[in-house]
Amino acid sequence: MEHNSEPEQSAWAHLPDVCLRRVFHWLDDRDRSRAALVCKKWSWAMYSGSLWRIRTITFYGRPSRAHTLEFQSALWYVKKFGKYLEHLEIKLSNPYNTACTQKFQVTMRGLLSHLGKCNSRLVSLSIKYLELDRFIWKNVVRAEFIKNLATFLKRMSKQLDYLNLKGARVTLEEGCELLNSLSCLTNKSFVSKINIEDFFSLHLPVYSSALFHQTMSKFHSLVTLTFNYNCISDELLDILQEHSAPSLCTLNIKCHIHDPHGQVVWGMSWAKLAKRAPKLTVNFFFERVMKHDHLARILLVEIPVRSISLRSCYFSDPDWIMRPTLTNLLPAYWHVLQKLTLELNNDRELLDNELLQLILLCKQLLFLKVWAFLSVTFMDRLLQNRAERKCILTTIKVRIYTARQETSEVDQLLCDIYRKFKYLIDSELNYFVITYPMV
Repeated sequence: MEHNSEPEQSAWAHLPDVCLRRVFHWLDDRDRSRAALVCKKWSWAMYSGSLWRIRTITFYGRPSRAHTLEFQSALWYVKKFGKYLEHLEIKLSNPYNTACTQKFQVTMRGLLSHLGKCNSRLVSLSIKYLELDRFIWKNVVRAEFIKNLATFLKRMSKQLDYLNLKGARVTLEEGCELLNSLSCLTNKSFVSKINIEDFFSLHLPVYSSALFHQTMSKFHSLVTLTFNYNCISDELLDILQEHSAPSLCTLNIKCHIHDPHGQVVWGMSWAKLAKRAPKLTVNFFFERVMKHDHLARILLVEIPVRSISLRSCYFSDPDWIMRPTLTNLLPAYWHVLQKLTLELNNDRELLDNELLQLILLCKQLLFLKVWAFLSVTFMDRLLQNRAERKCILTTIKVRIYTARQETSEVDQLLCDIYRKFKYLIDSELNYFVITYPMV
């Protein structure tokens, strides 16, 4: 009787390559390394480019031993498989002193230099919340980091499609240097998505800068631009109209109380851009900019507004009267507004009726988030109108502020309202409503 000398193989040995790569996809770096030691086939799977396309590296300001090992491992793997990298996110978490930022700068210099030499696939780069205006960044360290990043962006400019430098907080000159790096080879940039929200330092009137206008004129295929209102001007809108109108789809605009926002922008400039860019939608995010006259100067009827967020950030001001905004300003967008977020400390004015009328007027409104002083009956009236198909809301998120510490009575009323409209809520709505004591 002959005995087969071949040892019986597990079914794993015959797993198709595509399935094996999928298994490796769900493993972390440490487990991938261990799995690669099993056999040659699994070792080859380790080198599949599809496993290394997306990477996140977190640099911790106060690292534990585990965080240090995690960072070192992530850095090693990015260098090892850097040629496959397509999407890279770098996080700087809680830097607390100059030694930390200097170490980060030195590490990034080595990493960016290596990737600049070996990588030709990178299409997405995100380095958020650098906060380069903080005292923990020495001038020489800050300058060296910006120089290294600009050099890297020049090398990647032909393939890079998405850049996120949100929260960098650089000077006007530094910011324009970084953005110009994307167009230095051809004097044009075809990056399609840029996030430069809070990119510039606070209080800068970027809208009046000829240097900024010149820099933005080099972007020719923008699809999505996220930035601050202190960058907006007639000149910028004309530049977007001339160079990016066919592709432009989304403008995300943040307006903060500490950013200059008193500049005059003509409705005609918005109208020309909207006409030339038929796919354009605009999303506004206001933080502590709540006065009606300030909002009226910004929210012009010619703007194709899809989303508006008004947040007081728990601050209260006697001059923040919201009724005119709800009754006179926002109704101008009744035919286009799809998303409305209101976080108000409106303890001096009850807005139930005005808010409900606005919701019923806005025929495209799908998403509603409200944190405000409201009566419980507002929810009953809103859901009744939704049940009668007088609005098309699919998401309702409400936090009802109350001046009382004890909320059990109000909570019970909300439970009764939920039971009344349970079928509607469970079948058609993303619904979340709570009470919140503001004591």
